[in-house]
This record gives sequence, C-alpha cells and structure tokens, in this order.
Amino acid sequence: MAETIDLEGRLLHPEIHGRRAGWDEALDLVASTFSQTIAEHGPDAVAFYVSGQLLTEDYYLANKLMKGFVGSANIDTNSRLCMASSVAGHRRAFGSDTVPGNYEDLELADLIVLVGSNLAWCHPVLYQRIAAARERRPDMKIVLVDPRRTMTSDIADMHLAIAPDGDVALFTGLLAWLGQHNALDRAYITAHTTGFGQALFAASALDLAGIAAATGLGEEELVRFYSLFAATAKTVTVYSQGVNQSSSGTDKVNAIINCHLATGRIGRPGAGPFSVTGQPNAMGGREVGGMANMLAAHMEIENSEHRDRVRRFWNASDVAQKPGLKAVEMFQGVADGRIKALWIMATNPVDSMPDADAVEAAIKACPFVVVSDVLASTDTVRHAHVRLPAAAWGEKDGTVTNSERRISRQRAFLSLPGETRPDWWIIAEVARRMGFGEAFAHETPAAVFGEHAALSGFENEGARDFDIGAYAGIDAEAYEVLEPFQWRAPSSGTPLWPAGHLPRKGGDQLLSRPSPITDDAGDMPASKLPISPLAGEMAGRPEGGVQAGLKPEGESTRFFANGNFYTPDRKAHFIAIRATTEIRTTPDFPLVLNTGRIRDHWHTMTRTGKSPRLSQHIAEPFVEIHPADAEHHGIGDADIVRISTPRGEVFARALITARQRRGSMFAPMHWTDQFAAKGRLDTLAAPLTDPISGQPALKHVAAHIEKFAARAFGFAVTRQHPQAIAAPYWAAARCKGGWRVELAFAGAEVDWTGFARSLFGLEPRAEMLAYHDREAGQHRIAAFDGEHLVGALFVAPGPVAVSRGWAAEQLETSHAGQRERFRIVAGRAGAERPDAGATVCSCFSVGVNQIVTAAAAGCTTVEAIGDALKAGTNCGSCRSEIRAIILANRVQAAE
Repeated sequence: MAETIDLEGRLLHPEIHGRRAGWDEALDLVASTFSQTIAEHGPDAVAFYVSGQLLTEDYYLANKLMKGFVGSANIDTNSRLCMASSVAGHRRAFGSDTVPGNYEDLELADLIVLVGSNLAWCHPVLYQRIAAARERRPDMKIVLVDPRRTMTSDIADMHLAIAPDGDVALFTGLLAWLGQHNALDRAYITAHTTGFGQALFAASALDLAGIAAATGLGEEELVRFYSLFAATAKTVTVYSQGVNQSSSGTDKVNAIINCHLATGRIGRPGAGPFSVTGQPNAMGGREVGGMANMLAAHMEIENSEHRDRVRRFWNASDVAQKPGLKAVEMFQGVADGRIKALWIMATNPVDSMPDADAVEAAIKACPFVVVSDVLASTDTVRHAHVRLPAAAWGEKDGTVTNSERRISRQRAFLSLPGETRPDWWIIAEVARRMGFGEAFAHETPAAVFGEHAALSGFENEGARDFDIGAYAGIDAEAYEVLEPFQWRAPSSGTPLWPAGHLPRKGGDQLLSRPSPITDDAGDMPASKLPISPLAGEMAGRPEGGVQAGLKPEGESTRFFANGNFYTPDRKAHFIAIRATTEIRTTPDFPLVLNTGRIRDHWHTMTRTGKSPRLSQHIAEPFVEIHPADAEHHGIGDADIVRISTPRGEVFARALITARQRRGSMFAPMHWTDQFAAKGRLDTLAAPLTDPISGQPALKHVAAHIEKFAARAFGFAVTRQHPQAIAAPYWAAARCKGGWRVELAFAGAEVDWTGFARSLFGLEPRAEMLAYHDREAGQHRIAAFDGEHLVGALFVAPGPVAVSRGWAAEQLETSHAGQRERFRIVAGRAGAERPDAGATVCSCFSVGVNQIVTAAAAGCTTVEAIGDALKAGTNCGSCRSEIRAIILANRVQAAE
C-alpha cells in the first residue's frame, strides 16, 4: 500500500550523534568501534539484533559476519519472539527445523485444528483458502483452540475456550486418548519413531477429569474433540503464537507433533502439524542460522562437524564455538555491561521486547548503538549513536521464504531514495572495513543467494533437510527471473537456466554470466559471484553431489511420510511430556493478560501507522474484557482503564465482550510512544522465557485492571501531527488530511481553548468557533485557516459521541459558509450525509452503518454485501466481521 512506503519520516542519510554524515564516515565508525570493542573485550562483547523483516540475503551476511568472522554467536532475531518454540520443537522431534507439509494440505484436510492462531486477522489469505475449501467440501470440520472467540471462530464447528497455557494438557490428553482407543498407527510408530512408550506413559498421568481441570474445558467438550481427531485421518494442526509465546512453548509444539507421529499423520496430503510464521521472512532467517543457537543452512552450532564444515566453506578462521545470547538474554547482557556494542537491524525492541522499559534503559546506557532502519524516528532509533538509512521493502531485491518452505523473489519496484542502501550492502561494507573483504566481496544480492544455496548443498548428500544446492552459483540473469520454489531442491535433474548461463568452476570465484560463445565476447559481460574457494570447487563437481545449476526431479514437497528424519538414528523422537498447571495470578494481579495483534496493524506500527486507511478500523489501544470481569472491577464499555503489572502500567479503552474468556484479558501490542500515551503493552510482560527455546511468555501475564477516573473525555481532528499532548491518556491515528486523537483527562478544569490551540499548532490570530457548556461539561472548538478546517476538539464528561469518520473528513472539505462551520461545532453531519459508522472494511472504507443498512435492505450474505458495497472483496480479512453484523441484524429483526 502506497501510504506505508512514502518518504515522510524516512531516514534518508546516515547520522552520527544526530548530525548528518556521509556513508564512509558512518561505516568507518561502526567498523572501527566494533573492531576495537572486540580487541579490548573479546567477540562476545558485541551483538547483532536482527529481524524477520530482512530479506534472506541480508540475514545471511549478518549471520556470516557475526558467527564466521567476529567469532561470536551473539546474533539473535525478533523471530525469537514468534517462532523459536516451533524451531526447538521441530529439532527435538525431527532432528531438523522442518515444516513437513504444504499450504495445499489446508484444502485437502478433512479436519483442521487451529491452535492459538487467529488466521482471519493474522493470515487472511490462508483463512480465505480454508473458507473456500470449506464451501466446496461442507463436510470439512474446523476446531478452534483459543481462549478468545476470535474472528476465526466464524468458520469453526467447535471452539475450545482453553485456559491460558492449557495446550500441553489438551494434547498430552489427546495422545493418551488415542492410545486408550486404539487409534494409533503402530506400523508407522514402529518403523519410523522412538520413545513412544515413554511419551504415552507421561501423557497418561492425567485422567479426563484432570485434563478438564488443567484446560478449563468440559469433559464432554474434550471427548467430542478427541473423538473427532481420532476418527479423521486427514488432519492438519495449524499453530502459531498462542502456542509459541509461552514458557512451555516447546513442550506445546512437541505435544502436538506427538499426536501426529502417533497416528502417522505427517507428510501426507491433508495431514500434518503446521507451524505458520509471524513475519514475512521468519523462515528465511531460520535457513541462514539467524538465531543465536543455530548455524547457517540448518546446521547446529553445538555440532563440531557442522562448525568445521561451515568454517571450511566460508574459509573463516574464527567460527563461533557455542550458542550466543538469545533475545531476552541479549538485552540483559546489554544492561549488565557484557555487551558494549550493539547493532539493531529492521526492528524496534524498545516496544516489542518483554520488560520493554528495562530494554530501553539498557539500550540508552549501551556505550555504542547502531540502528539500521527505514524511519528517522522510532522508539528505538532515538537512542542510536549511529543511524544507517536502510532500503524499504519496495526498494529491495532479494528472497523470502514462507511457511510452506517456498522461496520467492522480491523485486524492487521503487528506486532507492536519498542515500538509502540495502541491508546486505551495509553489512558487507562494514565487514570489509573490519578486514574481512575477501569473504564479503559480494556485488549483488544474486551473489549472496548463490553462496547461501551452495552452502546448503555443501557436503550434504541428503544428510540435512535444508538443501537448495540446485541454485548454487545462480547468475544475476537467472536470479532476476527466478520462479518460486520449495525446498528441498538438491543438485540433480534438469538445468535451472538456459545453456550458456551455467556457472562454472572458477578457482576463487564463479563467473556467473559467461557469454553464450566465450567468456570475453563482450555482448554479455561477466559479473562476479564471490564465494569461498571451496564453494567454487564444489559448485562444479558432480561427483560431490553438488552439481550447480540443476533442479530436482520427482522430489516430494512434503517430508516424513516414509520416515527419513534428520536425527542420528533417522527416526522421529517422541518427547515425553507431563502436563503441569502454572498459576501466575495473585490477589493483587488476578487476571491473565494475553497480548497479540489486530487485523490492520503490523508489529509496532512503524509503517502501518502511516496509513489512514489501516488506522480506520481500530484507532487506539484497547483491552477486551469479559462482562463479568468488567462488572467486578467497575468498568463500563468504552471506559479508559489502567492495566498494571509489577513492571508498569498502560492505558487502554475497555471493550467489554463475551468473546473473551472470563478471568482473561486481551490487548494488542502495536502502540508505541509515537502513537499513544502509556500504550507500550510489552512494558507489562516479565522477561520469562521457555527454558528450551528462549521464547518469551507474552500470552500469559498476571495483571490488574481498574477504571481510570477520567473527569473529561475528548476527541479531536487536526491537520498537524500532534506533539507533546498535555493529557494523561491520548492516542493519535492517521486520517485523511491529518490526525484523529482520542483523549481523557483526570481533571475537568482545563483551559480548553488553550489546549486546542496547542494541539492544533495555531497562530494567535487563527479564526476559531467555540461552544462551551461548563455546567454540562460540553466543549466544542473548531479552528479555520480560510475555508479549511485546521482542527476540531470535542469534549464531554463521558466518551464523546461524535462520528469519527465524518469529523476526519472535514479536514479535506471546504467550509466557506457559516452553516458548514457551525455544523462542525455541532459535531454531526446533515441528514443528507448519513454517518458510515466505524470502519469495518479498510480496503474500501466501508462502515458498520452502511453494512447494517445494506443488510436491512436484503443483503443477507457476505457475498451480497460485497456486491453492493465491495466490502470483503479484496483481502477478505473483514468477512467474518461482516457475517457477524449480518447475523446480529437478523437477530434484531427477529426480536
């Protein structure tokens, strides 16, 4: 969307201590400071914190520099916050971080179990594929396992409103049930697995009543789910953050995998455990060893043979010998002084990390902080000593890998603005200045990808799951037209690119684009593809099984249907897991806070927050709370509330809903200091992690909630970006023509005219219209510059009853006459302009009132609403909400 890739707020040139600098000065400072820190304090005194929003080529070079040439494994990624437990679970069970199945399996399955995954909002394309398959095959069953009745429940036959962290008990209970009811694939278990007996014994520790107590579910619910799973051979279990973001996340993953291994439902069409990722290139980062406890190409840092293999391939003298600090540990290392130089790339840990205030304090105190980012001002960038302007996604060339192991080319469609550069280039330039030029002589992303592919196939011969050796030495022209492909793609089969474009053996490098006639014909100049000498030899050596330029024939795109796991014994390992119940609530913090994301915003809103369209749906922090909990704590709908834990407090708008499980709350993690006062939700979370994966427990935080005693509420629209808002609660969101702002005040005695002037950034001579009813606590102020509205402020003793969408539209409307101006002060449109209501469909800006009107007029299906209003016909993420509105309209009409 163009609104997220404009140049407003972009970091367009390097900066050192806030002043503009040239690239040479900035890169020299980064390289010399890191080198000096390593020389004085050792390699573990420096660290990189990277991101699943990097392209694979960026990720590869960052990992190579830190683990291969700095000699430390202190490189971790924000994927640690979303996918680490899946990685750990896969490695325990399969011996490798392998996702066995494909997206196609979601359409072939007879039963889909969605665990802790709100696909409707977080993976809307997958959700639509499942919904479409369900329409074609009505017998398909869908079970949703989630404490909340999310929008994904719209297509679910069964919703299991599980207790926080009850997943281990649910799936160990399922394994015991399968054993008790002879629903096992004993042939598969015998031929392809080990450890089944121990796993079944551990799973049998709880009877059905015990499982019900641990999960918060009824015994009848459990029996229905277990019976459905046992009876359905083609079952896919899809899981995401609700499983991974837990102090027992790895055990949850293995409890799920155990059930699929026990029934042989893995690697077959329509069957398997399926982890879906939380970022565009989380999988690509995993492939290159982006986490602190991994090596490139799915090799293990703990394995001396793997370390030696990578060392020889990279021709590196100092490969890291042990795992580095995982994300939470890393920032603790920054805080206690172990890490003295930190480079953060494409992420915003001041907002996204647990115990975020402590993370911010650590970064502020760090002697040297480098941040590569696209924006000049984020909550993290503001603390950087050196700011490096990175290319945005529309300006970069490279590859990404999705959840089904499919690698796709991302091609730039915008030129690089200002002095921005791709991340891979920045990393390579720093590496050269640190003295590693020969190993980082890459001139193009194609060169980086070719080396990455060559390493994956190097000395592999089927021993490792990740192998794209068929693409080793790919030239720039073939890379440019690269079609999406799934791995494994080992080096055997038909050529990937036309004759005349095959890479050749070339000593220290490969000539990646030789002429069809001779190398020096001149009509097709060769470009260098720098990789290690050893990689160059292997690329042209068919006897090594790594013949470059060939693609696989007949390779399955699924893994493990017939065993062949990547453990030492080539068998899958059942993991013996006992269900435990962890109670974190206390009398002072009696509710469980569950954090997550919403439909139209992404991570910390650094880009989606720039979009008026994406901010229409939900424009301020909110917390979902069950009606009974709200009543107990004296909270009414739309009240401002204070949520607190021992680590701090945030403010949010209360959304009272029976969709939320009693005893639990849900709040989104997107809001930052750029968009709200006290909205940084992850300041509340403790740095509690899974002991195996190191992933933080962001779904189970003991918290307290109370009503904020607001004496006045406000809503404003303003042309200028509001600065330094003098209110204890505010939340600003983009709208067409400016900003919309929600406000709450602890005292009612405010100079409202002065506040409005400050909020709007008004000159003293600006023309203003105002209405004040001090006794009723009602105040309305509008300011104009000629015919144009500069800003409008509405104040009331309760939540302000003004159409937000209509008020925002006035910033782009001419107001020549007094009647139009007084209408703004009155806070309502005329009868000829009905209020669209809160936005439901962001793609086409369709409001709830429009959908209600269309439903009342006879549009009784989502498709009919789409035909009439276009709502739900683009990304489809609002279709479940549209269906809920139609249903509510039917119920109201029946009453």
